Amino acid sequence: MTMNIDTTHMQRCIELALKGEFSSKPNPRVGCVIIKDGQVIAEGWHQFAGEVHAEVHALNQANQSAEGASLYVTLEPCSHHGKTAPCCDSIIAAGIRKVVFGMIDPNPEVAGKGISKLKAAGIEVVGPFLADKCAELNPGFIKRMTSGLPYVRCKMAMSSDGRTAMASGESKWITGAEAREDVQLWRARSSALISGIGTILADDPSLNVRLDEFEVRQPLRVICDSQLRLPIEAKTLKTPGEILLTSAIEKEFDAAENTIADLEQVCLSNNENKIDLHALLSFLAKEKECNEVLVESGSTLAGAFIKAGLVDEIILYMAPKLLGHNGLPVFTIPGLESIEDQIALEYSDVSLLGKDCRMRVRVLNN
Repeated sequence: MTMNIDTTHMQRCIELALKGEFSSKPNPRVGCVIIKDGQVIAEGWHQFAGEVHAEVHALNQANQSAEGASLYVTLEPCSHHGKTAPCCDSIIAAGIRKVVFGMIDPNPEVAGKGISKLKAAGIEVVGPFLADKCAELNPGFIKRMTSGLPYVRCKMAMSSDGRTAMASGESKWITGAEAREDVQLWRARSSALISGIGTILADDPSLNVRLDEFEVRQPLRVICDSQLRLPIEAKTLKTPGEILLTSAIEKEFDAAENTIADLEQVCLSNNENKIDLHALLSFLAKEKECNEVLVESGSTLAGAFIKAGLVDEIILYMAPKLLGHNGLPVFTIPGLESIEDQIALEYSDVSLLGKDCRMRVRVLNN
């Protein structure tokens, strides 16, 4: 019975954590529930970076009632001073009797120290509990803390015969409204969107999130433009938000006076006079604290990310249409000459969105 009760409370914590799905970045999504005498007395989740964490959010609701209660949380409570005080100190001061945590914090500044601090204060600590489910909340935060790189998703829309556009480049719209709305959700949970100059020149996208019903922190817009061909009249430059313009040449981009976006430029060249994609992701993780990155580009840049082993997951939207063998391919990946060169994938989810099919697949060759 105890296991069933603990499962129920931790699942509720996971639901609460998802309330910060679009807003907690660069911090992890965390949910918390406080239980006393078998009843839920407070709930909390991490809403915005720099504001109180999930545990303190819940403790503030519980107030004096927290003494002697049990606290459930998806992530080990922090024990260090960051933008806020340590959650462990608040838990101890509130008189919490027991803490059940979902997973150990991968941040090396915490990583078990929070558990040790709680135990030293005489608090019963149980966990990890439902660790795999809790880890699913924060693939990007976990990867950034353990590898120094963000979690990379690559999004592509294609016809049923694997084409992204006609030979002429015409592509609006392959997929329906439901699929395009779903893309907005993936953009919203991402810390950065990466696109190439080819896409900018062909489609002139804004590359922003358009979700009026959610409170969303706009992701960083990253443009890979090795030779700095970005036109000053590009729509994305006239869209509010931050842009990181990356190139392979040391040349200052001449931004127009009426550019609205906050533009930063960085040169990240490799020995082939192209943008070093690994260096780019490392820069995004270290300098911009990006957890999850969404690549929305043409076949060449998407294929380069895959070829370099930098893509964790591909999101494919497939429309029930045929564009013919002259259409443009989904990925351009040089060097795949024999079956042994194949890049293995694993399906994780297949869903219908209106008339279209969304397939989420993990890349196994990384």
